[in-house]
Amino acid sequence: MKNDLGSLNNYLFEELERLNDEEELSDDEKLNKEIKRSKAITDVAQTIINNAQTVLDAQKFIATDGRSSELPKMLLGTGKND
Repeated sequence: MKNDLGSLNNYLFEELERLNDEEELSDDEKLNKEIKRSKAITDVAQTIINNAQTVLDAQKFIATDGRSSELPKMLLGTGKND
């Protein structure tokens, strides 16, 4: 998996599909485990989104200053983890 916002979006939808799998999660223990996992995933995802928003806000500020109009690498998916 790439480390970009598009991949994060795909991963969140994969988790939604797992939560919607009634056959796989018919057991209460499995369901509770997946719910806990889902909450952990969404907490981390929210932190990633907040970080990206901060970077984007900073880039907008720089762009209005006339020094740059290029998006930060982390928003383009061109970081070292690709």
